[in-house]
Amino acid sequence: MNPSTLSKNESSRRPNVLVILTDDQGYGDLSCMGNTDFRTPHLDALAASGVRFTDWYANAPVCSPTRAALLTGRYPGHAGVRSILAGHRRASGLPRSVPTLARALRDEGYRTAMFGKWHLGLSEGSRPNEHGFERFFGFLAGCVDFYSHIFYWSHQHNPLHDLWENEREVWRNGEYMTHLITREAVSFIRETASRDEPFFGYVAYNAPHYPLHAPAEYLDRFRHLPPDRRIMAAMLAAVDDGVGEILAELERQGLRDDTLIVFQSDNGPSREARNWLDGREDPYYGSSAGGWRGGKFSLFEGGVRVPGLLSYPRRVPAAQVVKTPGASMDVFPTILAACGGDATRYELDGTNLLPHLADQAPPPERDLFFEQGEQTAVRRGPWKLILNAREAESAQVIAPVHLSHLDDDPGERHNLAQQHPALTEELRGAALHWRGGVEARWKSLTQESASGVA
Repeated sequence: MNPSTLSKNESSRRPNVLVILTDDQGYGDLSCMGNTDFRTPHLDALAASGVRFTDWYANAPVCSPTRAALLTGRYPGHAGVRSILAGHRRASGLPRSVPTLARALRDEGYRTAMFGKWHLGLSEGSRPNEHGFERFFGFLAGCVDFYSHIFYWSHQHNPLHDLWENEREVWRNGEYMTHLITREAVSFIRETASRDEPFFGYVAYNAPHYPLHAPAEYLDRFRHLPPDRRIMAAMLAAVDDGVGEILAELERQGLRDDTLIVFQSDNGPSREARNWLDGREDPYYGSSAGGWRGGKFSLFEGGVRVPGLLSYPRRVPAAQVVKTPGASMDVFPTILAACGGDATRYELDGTNLLPHLADQAPPPERDLFFEQGEQTAVRRGPWKLILNAREAESAQVIAPVHLSHLDDDPGERHNLAQQHPALTEELRGAALHWRGGVEARWKSLTQESASGVA
């Protein structure tokens, strides 16, 4: 459907909203992004129905900060979450003083629900129901066993069960987590469709994050693949089928054209397996960054450039391939604009991409910044500068200053800092200035949290 042909009433109709997030899925682990050894047909169909971003970024190369950026429209440090959060039940997280997309849409009359992985705090005041979600089903810490729903990393590796329905702990022993998340999301859509209210659903799959578990029927599909790649394909096939079920339910309810769907991963691919059966931690080699350098924990493209899709048939033309850089923090302002909300009510770092995607307005021109530990990075047009660049967690610093031209060198293999000293110094100054602002805002948020400001 051509958005320009819509009636005024149709174009002003408020959409339903779904945000679908995967965990540790690399750029090269989705067939519409170039993967060839297994297919993700339902996600490919989602891409074909709207926009496929070639340059979509997670706001951080690790989990919690990206999730904070996604839900708040801010850089992670401005949202109060700069690193992977702890998993014990007294762990604080996203400050209540920071508005979320769920809270904003709830104020606009939306029904709000979340299904899956939270990882933005476990203590009282930090959980999904206290951040605007009327309904929550999922787990609070960083990962769980896909069948027992036990978090193994709590309290010095003392296993702790972590599955909740709102504030009530529930047990679904033996049920595969990906299927549970899908079923709850489908149920929410079905229940809400009969009401004269729009809905916002946040569907946060924990696949393909470790532990590396998949049902036999999915593993059997990929016998031809090497063991590590086989489990990756199986876990993502289950996610892809889940997305297919969600899309099918929207079609059954007559809601597909009026539903805005965003899909992305929270960071680049991981090498973590957390397997000590043979007395050592075995790395995992089943995921793919799609040719980008680095992975999880790195500010090279492999750590932060991720699959990014957007579909909204009533407003956004189909079959778009968009090279304009976008980021997790853009989700909040883009969705809020589509839903008729007032962005001036919120402190946002992200940009509303809807005019560019729906109305062919010029793309926004801006720098994008990233941090991870001592690493800081900035992208400006095709140029990318990283301070204290690393390829992986605990890896050695490759260069104190690393400059790349992503059009000419998408793999960031050549350091051009010495060839372009003026540009290097300009970008270095911009990165340090931004990092200084983050440090100041972080100090303010920390003080608010310590004083109990909500």
